[in-house]
Formats: sequence, structure tokens, C-alpha cells
Amino acid sequence: MRVPSRRYLFYNPGRQSNPWRLLLWGVLIMVGLSALRGIQAGEIEPLFLPTATPTRSATSYREEGTAFFNAGNLDAAIDAYQDALAVNPGDYVGWTELARIQTYSASLLTQDRRRTRMSEARQSIDSAVAIAPQDSMANAVRAFVYNWSGSSAANAAERQAYISEASTAAILAVQLDNRNVLAQAYQAEILVDQQQYDQARQRIEMAVALEPNSVDTRRIYAYVLEASGAYSAAIEQYKLAAELAPNLTFLYISIGQNYRQLGLHDQALEYFDRAATINKALGVSDPLPYIAIAKTYSRDGEFYAAALNAESAIALDPTNPDWYGQLGIVRFRSRNYEGSIPVLLCAVNGCSAEENTEQAVAVTGLTLNDASLPYYYTLGSVLSALDQCAQAFPVLEALRASYAADPVVMGIVEESAQVCANLAARSQPTATPQPEASPTP
Repeated sequence: MRVPSRRYLFYNPGRQSNPWRLLLWGVLIMVGLSALRGIQAGEIEPLFLPTATPTRSATSYREEGTAFFNAGNLDAAIDAYQDALAVNPGDYVGWTELARIQTYSASLLTQDRRRTRMSEARQSIDSAVAIAPQDSMANAVRAFVYNWSGSSAANAAERQAYISEASTAAILAVQLDNRNVLAQAYQAEILVDQQQYDQARQRIEMAVALEPNSVDTRRIYAYVLEASGAYSAAIEQYKLAAELAPNLTFLYISIGQNYRQLGLHDQALEYFDRAATINKALGVSDPLPYIAIAKTYSRDGEFYAAALNAESAIALDPTNPDWYGQLGIVRFRSRNYEGSIPVLLCAVNGCSAEENTEQAVAVTGLTLNDASLPYYYTLGSVLSALDQCAQAFPVLEALRASYAADPVVMGIVEESAQVCANLAARSQPTATPQPEASPTP
């Protein structure tokens, strides 16, 4: 009797295999394994992947940044250069151009924001010089950046340190390339800030003769003339700079400020308005032209127009406490004392969205420094005069703590404190005299 062979329960041999079919399967398996290895090695791209987006080059971003700068949109130019440097962080030319644009853009910012922007510019130019320490242009722009940092320094010692560093960088830039006209121009600008006006003028006149079609040489020549009190001549140089770079609004602001120094307020307003018009066309929210217009109207005693422009500045940049301070000063000068208090409080102490009478946003107050000083002593004065001394005292004490050596500020503080003392004395009830008791007989 034949005994059947034992089978595993999970094994079913099925039909007998065809050897040609086995060969075909073997070939397919080998092809599949080869393709898998190619995919893993990156030699073969899998099917049905999304179409790859081409990566932009650093050069493309830099060209975009240059276009934005020429158009006057400095914030967009900064963003484009930062994108370029993210792709190629070793590009010292890119770092140099970024630092230059960051520095120019700082002129359109208020003091606290300017300080932050200048810190960023110093980081950028220090990166450039770290990569290319022997590059004349990088060192020249470093001189420019550090010199402008002095205008936003926290104190006189810091300002002097920045200017000293700028002077060293300018000297090195000229030593590395004595044909670098911008290095000579930036050196002239530093000499002005060191109050060496004759040397500054000689240096910038040489630079302009060598490179008359440079925005920087014309701008710095104007600055040298302005510092010397030659406002009309400065205006002409600023105009030449503006012809070379017609969308850089800070040039129009400078022209307007020089006209204002000459008492030509209509011309000043024309150039401030031109800056505002360019910003509108570019879609740039820059409040500075409106503040310049407000200050000009305020000097003419046209406080209503001044207040409208200060309010426009707040609408463009509602979280900036500086603009609230400017509006407060305008209202104070127009004798709208009650109206000045809420905005000055926003500028000095900050305010919540509910407390903000201009825009429904919270505002962080300004620290006390030379830039914010007028807001502090004006607020202290008006609070004292309106018998709101409980709010006035902390402001006056802050002034006393920081400006004890300044006789003008201390005069304002003492006068305001005396007003509060007089008001307090008047509010004390007068004691009713009591009749003397008659002696008992």
C-alpha cells in the first residue's frame, strides 16, 4: 500500500512551474532591484513627483535688491539682499551693500528703531570685513556705518567710540586703495562730525571732482555745506544727489529741512510733500514726511494742519510712540492742553488699546533719553498745570533722576513741582479759629 507523503498545512504547491516563466520573473526582479538602487543613490528620479521649483541664485536676489533700492523701497531692498546672503553667506560684496542700505534706511526711522537698524548694519558690515579684511570698499562702508551709528548712540562716550572706529576704518580704506573716491567722501563726513570743517570741505571737494555723478559724493558735499550753515548751497547739492537717485526720499527730506532753516516754508513743504508722494506711489508706509510737514506748519502757527499731518503719521505707524509724542507737542503748542495729555501719556508711559484715543492699538512707551526728553517735560508741565499732580510726580522724578545736571530741564521740573505745591496748598481747608475759653471765676 502506498502511503501518501506528509504536506504542511500552509503549503500548496499548485501547478508545476514553467521554466520560461521563471526566467522572465527573474529578469523583472533584477530590473526592479537595479531601479531601486538607482533611486536610493539619486541616479533615477521616481515617477509622479511634483515638478521641482528652480532655486533662485544669490545674484538674482541681489539684482532684485538693487532694483528696489533704486526705486526707493529700502525695506524691500533689505529683504532681497538678506535672501541673497542666505543662499551665499560668503558674499562680502552682498554684506557690504546690505549694510549700506540698512544705514540709509535708518535715517527714516525714529531714535529707538534707528538704534536697532544701525546695530543690524554694523553686524552686516562686520561680516563683510571678516570675509574680506583687505577690501577697500568694505572698509569704506564700515566707516560710513559706524559714523552714522554715532547719531543713535546712547550717550556721548558711545558716540565718540563709534566715530573713532569710523575714522580708523576710513583711513584703512584709503590706504588699501587711494583711488577709492567713496572712502574719501565718507572720510569727509566723519571730519564734519569731528568738527574739522575746513579739512572736510577740502576732502569732499576732491571727491566730487573725481566722481561728480555719485549720490554719496553729492549728498556728503551737501552735508558738509549744511553743517557750515551754507543752506542754499547745501540745497543745490542735495538736488543734484536727488537727480541721480530720484526715488530716495530722505534726500527730499534733507532739502526741505534746509529750506526750513532758511525760513522758506512753502518750498520746504513742497519737498516734504514730494517725499510723501513718492512713498504713496511705491506703497511705502513712511510717516516721516508727514512729521516734517507737521513741524513746518507748527512753526508757522498753523496748528490744525500740523495736527492733521501728525495724525496721518500715527495712522501709518500706529504702534510708534514717537508719533504720539509729536502730536502731543503740536496740541500743547496750540494750547489744546487737555488733548495733549492722552497722546503724551502714550508716548511716555505707553497705553493699552482701550486707553489709546487715536488708534485702537497698544503702544509701548519711550525710555527717557535726549530724543524723548521733550515729551517727558511737556507731559510733566501740562499734568502739573491741570492739577493732575499724582500722574505728574513720577514723570518729574524720572527727569530729576536722569537730568539733574541740566539746568534747563531742572528749571522745568522745579517750576512744575512748585505749581503742584501751590495747588495743594490752595486745596487745604482753612482752619476755623476756636474761641478761647473764658476763665472760670
